[in-house]
Amino acid sequence: MNAPLDDAPRSLTGLHVVDADGAKVGKVQQVYRDDATNDPEWITVRTGLFGMKETFIPLAGARRTADDLYVPHAKETIKAAPRIDADGHLDPSEEDELYRHYGMARPGTAHPGGPSDPGGMSGSGDTQLPGSGTPNPGDTSGG
Repeated sequence: MNAPLDDAPRSLTGLHVVDADGAKVGKVQQVYRDDATNDPEWITVRTGLFGMKETFIPLAGARRTADDLYVPHAKETIKAAPRIDADGHLDPSEEDELYRHYGMARPGTAHPGGPSDPGGMSGSGDTQLPGSGTPNPGDTSGG
């Protein structure tokens, strides 16, 4: 498992999200923690024509460099993610739907035919983040 980022999740809010191809996606709005481990597991980013849609992105395989958070997913995949209300708690069925969309297994479960390391970007000295949860209660910058 990857180590959490210094004082995450607060330090993630406001970072620029960059997709697998280097395209800017938006800024981190909220950070959701895993209910069992309390580790940051999901972020939301505003997408859409006028930034009206808040989209969930898994943190598994993400890496931070300065003010950018690089995620191993294409912008189009992110924008096509299932629409889930970002103003509360992710229930297990919503989380399962998101993991399926991103082609990932829920941490701690087997994923038949899926990648064995669903987000394992090896770093170049950059901080690796863990890849549900509950939004960070101290995060007042959301929505």
